[in-house]
Amino acid sequence: MPDTLEDLGLLLIMVAKPRLVRRDGIHFEGLRYLDPTLAAYVGESVTIRYDPRDLAEIRVFHRNRFLCRAISPEHSGQTITLKDIQSARSKRRRSLRGEINERITRVTDFLPCHTDPAPRPAQIASKPRRTTKLRTYLVDRE
Repeated sequence: MPDTLEDLGLLLIMVAKPRLVRRDGIHFEGLRYLDPTLAAYVGESVTIRYDPRDLAEIRVFHRNRFLCRAISPEHSGQTITLKDIQSARSKRRRSLRGEINERITRVTDFLPCHTDPAPRPAQIASKPRRTTKLRTYLVDRE
């Protein structure tokens, strides 16, 4: 049995991912997590553990030792779940896809008519190159 409730909480949070500490924090699921302790570990590989029900905070481990709790400043007072992030992303993708399709139809309506694409310029005929490991002069190849 763990000694403290904190240790028990760490055991229950099973999702662990490796990440690299950058100069501006740790990036995960499109969010940026900060803590002053991370400044000493820039460029180091760490393991993060998180609760999928609340991604506003992650726990950071370096060499299996607890470092700190890093928070996302944009969501510091909120509870944001992994499902919330995934649904927001898919909603955004659908809206962008709709905008792209709308613009494509506008462009196709604007163009006079669709014909076959312009023929590509003829490729310059050249001698096939032999690939050998032996380096030779150009005059020797002929």
